[in-house]
Order: sequence, then C-alpha cells, then structure tokens
Amino acid sequence: MLSSAVKQHQAKQHARRDRHEKRKKEAIVASSALTHALVDHLNGGVAQAYVNQKKLDTETKILQANASQFCRQTTQWLKLVDDFNTALKELGDVENWAKSIETDMRTISSALEYAYTKSE
Repeated sequence: MLSSAVKQHQAKQHARRDRHEKRKKEAIVASSALTHALVDHLNGGVAQAYVNQKKLDTETKILQANASQFCRQTTQWLKLVDDFNTALKELGDVENWAKSIETDMRTISSALEYAYTKSE
C-alpha cells in the first residue's frame, strides 16, 4: 500500500512535470512570437525613420547647393553694382575734369583776347 502510494505520487509528479514542461515550451514559443512581432513592428518604424532621414539628407544637400549658388550669384551682382558705381564715379570725374579744362581754356582765351585788344 505504501509503495503504491509512492508510485502514485511519483506518477502524479511526473505528469505535473510534463504539464509544466509543456506549458513552459508553450510560453517560450509565445514569448518568441511576441518578441518577433515587436521587433518587426519596431523595425518598421526604424525603417521609416531611416527613409525619412535619407530624404532629409537629400533635401539638405539640394538646399545647400542652391544656397551656395545664390551666394555666388549675389556676389557677382554686388561686383557688377560696384563696378557700375566705379564707372559712374569715373564718368563724374571725367566730366569735372572736362569742365575744369573748359574753364581754364576760357580763362586763357579771355586773357589772350584781352592781350590782343590791348596790343592793337
């Protein structure tokens, strides 16, 4: 009787261990499936973030190239305006020089006329 109780107890323990192992394996499979699902979900977000980052990098490079070209063009415009201002100043200087020469020539002409009329 005692040996049959021990055998019965050992059989129940063995059955309980088997159920426990089966549940443990089921839990491992379920947790593995959950982990894969979570990783796939997170990878989708990471992949989208990576794609967005690549688009931003491309747009940034384009914007930088456009800004650089605009800077060069603005520099060229400023040089043109500066050259134009210099030309205007030179033109004004030539005009003032011409007026000064004209005034000097009139003075000389008046002096020569005066000297000529005095000598006659």
